[in-house]
Parts: sequence; structure tokens; C-alpha cells
Amino acid sequence: MGAEALLRWTSPQRGALPPAEFIPEAERSGLMVRIGGWVLEEGCRTLAEWNNHPEFQHLTLSVNVSVRQLLNKDFEPLVRKVLASTGADPRKLTLELTESVLVTEMDVVVGKLKALHELGITIALDDFGTGYSSLSYLRRLPVQQLKIDRGFVQYAVKSARSASLAENVIRLGHDLGQHVLAEGVETEQQHDFLARAGCVQFQGYLYGRPMQLTDFERRIGLEARSPTDQTNPGCARQVSLVQPRHRR
Repeated sequence: MGAEALLRWTSPQRGALPPAEFIPEAERSGLMVRIGGWVLEEGCRTLAEWNNHPEFQHLTLSVNVSVRQLLNKDFEPLVRKVLASTGADPRKLTLELTESVLVTEMDVVVGKLKALHELGITIALDDFGTGYSSLSYLRRLPVQQLKIDRGFVQYAVKSARSASLAENVIRLGHDLGQHVLAEGVETEQQHDFLARAGCVQFQGYLYGRPMQLTDFERRIGLEARSPTDQTNPGCARQVSLVQPRHRR
């Protein structure tokens, strides 16, 4: 169904470094807004290119946005400019925010998110359940997708209490009219439990590890030419450097 764009820094000395090793420094040095803008533009170029190929036209792409980016006065104009210059379909773009947005300037955040959603963009709340979320925040935020944190997913099959929490998070999202996506799904047991609880969108190693864009496109192309048995979650579709996402 789509992919999440992931960032890596390829160092000549240290190889491919994950975000945890360079994003904090980028934040401290004031580079995150520029880096985030570049990621957004590359993501939209990818979406526009996918739209030229029938086997890729259905794909969506999620891009992470930091609080610093969102609150920057130029962020909304930048999104509009990038969409216009690349020709990307905003309905295929998802902007993922962490729960840290809930402890910032709420009125400003709500206004910005509403304006972005009016363009057709989907707004997702990432790592849901690990931070500052509350019903009052969810009532106000124009969010269309909740991403259940991997911690809920991993422990849901290990204890009845964790299972009940995961089920209630899924039910809460549905009651609020939001799509619920479980991330960090690594086993068929986790997938089956979440599916029975009402979750229909999944992301994790069970469906695909982070991969280069060209490898992802090759995989989707092969699946389009050779339909697979979709009852097998291991054959499901979605991306992360993309990482693949799956719909039940």
C-alpha cells in the first residue's frame, strides 16, 4: 500500500548511520529544518515519479516532520511550493508527527495541520501511546492516522494486560474515525492478534526491512507482474528507506 521514507547518513568512514546517531546533532546545530525540507522534496519527487508507472500509482509515502520544522513559519509555504514544483499528488503524501507536538503551541499546531490537511495531505501521529497523548489532545488535533508504537505490538502477545491496551488503542482510533497502523510487526503471531483486534494496516520486518528505493520498486514491480497469495502476511506490500507497509 505504500512506504515510509527513512533517512540514513552514508559516512565514508563509518558507513550507513541510523537517524539516532545524527538527527540529535542536526537538531542542535539548527540543520534539521533544511534536512527535513530536502527529505520532503525528495519524497514528493518520488511520488510524482511513481504516478508515471501503473504498478506504482497506488502507493503512498510517509515523511517524518519534526516539531521544529512544523513550527517554522516557512513550513506550510514550503509544502505548497514542493507539491507544485514536483507535481506530487498530496493525497498520496502522509506527514508523520510524534506526540511531542502535543506539548508545543497547540493553537498554532492545530492551525498548521488543518491547512496542510486541506491540501489533501494525511496527518499521522507516530509512536502513539508512548508520550503525551490524551483524549483532549486527540479531540483537537486534525489527525487521520494513529501509528501504534512498536512497544504495544511487541508486548501484546506476551501479557493479557498489554493485549487489552493494544485492543483499546485500536478501538479508540476507530471511534475517533482514524485509520490505525501498527508498526514494528515482526511475527505472524503479532499480525494475527492485531488483525483480530481490528487493525488493517501494518508495518515492520515481517513485511520488509528498510531497503533502497530501487529495491523497493523492483519488489513492487515483481509483485504486480506475479500476484502473490495475500493471505500470507509475508507477501504483503508497504515500504521503509523505504520500509514496506501492508494492508490486511
